[in-house]
Amino acid sequence: MKITVVGGGSTYTPELIEGFARRAQLLPVDELVLQDIEAERLAVVGGLSRRILDRHGFRGRLTTTTDLGPALDGAAAVLIQLRVGGQAARLVDETLPNEFGLLGQETTGPGGFAKALRTVPVVLDIAAEVRRRSLPGAWIVDFTNPVGIVTRALLDAGHRAVGLCNVAIKFQRQLAARLGTDPDRVRLGHAGLNHLSWIRSVTVDGVDRLPELLTGDALDELAAQVRVPAGALRDLAAIPSYYLHYFYCTDDEVRSQQSGTHRADQVMAIERELLALYTDPALDRKPELLDRRGGAYYSEAAAALVTSLLTGDGAHHYVNVRNDGVLAGLPDDAVVEVPAQVDTAGPHPEAVPPLPPEMLGLVQSVTAYETLTVEAALTGDRAVARRALVANPLVREWGRADALLNALLAANRRHLPRFFAGEAVDA
Repeated sequence: MKITVVGGGSTYTPELIEGFARRAQLLPVDELVLQDIEAERLAVVGGLSRRILDRHGFRGRLTTTTDLGPALDGAAAVLIQLRVGGQAARLVDETLPNEFGLLGQETTGPGGFAKALRTVPVVLDIAAEVRRRSLPGAWIVDFTNPVGIVTRALLDAGHRAVGLCNVAIKFQRQLAARLGTDPDRVRLGHAGLNHLSWIRSVTVDGVDRLPELLTGDALDELAAQVRVPAGALRDLAAIPSYYLHYFYCTDDEVRSQQSGTHRADQVMAIERELLALYTDPALDRKPELLDRRGGAYYSEAAAALVTSLLTGDGAHHYVNVRNDGVLAGLPDDAVVEVPAQVDTAGPHPEAVPPLPPEMLGLVQSVTAYETLTVEAALTGDRAVARRALVANPLVREWGRADALLNALLAANRRHLPRFFAGEAVDA
């Protein structure tokens, strides 16, 4: 069994490798392949990955390569975790919208829009190679943000794909600890879109424990964690994803960003330090610093999901899948993030209660934006791109969307050839 990680030079990769190493008895992998276009970075990450596997007594082999084709040959599953333009592009995503009085964020709002334009064509090219070179029926697991949009593009193109995010599993583990129980006993009523979801129940052994979490000190602590006022959690009777902070507290966040506070600066510094740590030949486990990078529990979620897809164990996961009637009020071709049982046929979503109006309205708006964004990414049509920005609740105004689009395209010119047909794009 061969599993390939595209974007294997990511600083996340050692955590992912730990996840597969711990599951060696459940998922007998013969070869793990790390592919990345940055050879020097790949060598550093690959070295630590080998030491981690050696510590666990992994019996298969680890291969590193910059060549995509051989990396995909015969793969049973392909994980995609790349960042087109690197952290430098992320910094632009987070800062440029501020010049227009708008939120800057790498997956949400106009920054997420720019990232989607850069990313969707690249991921679809990789997926086409997966179809040609990997095993028939090979699964694509997408961890590349914006996950919902990228997964939608993959599914629209007919690929066998599932989107994965760590938000739900992170909540599950944290809430289990708060309730003093085993995480496997906790089931979340988690539903919505990727980075736009709510937890409307926290069931332990058939009993919903959410009401007690929305009172007293527990409520205040949860509100601080998701950066949303406690009163909002009380009114919603739900725990919102911390990405909803950008929708519920937009003005506060824009003011903070305009004062010079951006996550991208912190991540760049953390990544430099991580890569320096990874070069230590004595290091054979992920360093604690990686937890500050973000993506907590990603290794656990990804390795478990691949295990279910390849062995058919029917385990419970939180995944991004085609809606097909799961969430009422959304089109079938929307991509939603919901609980599902997963086997070799893929995810089987659980029934989800209808969203209340205040949640459904926001989800419908963002779904419309995602639909238009995929179309814009594939066509390079500037009119469609403007419509996408206007549909985004964090942009809305037409005149601002027009000026913003021009600025985003100029800043990302070399990554967006479709928008500059017949023009030089290396400026």
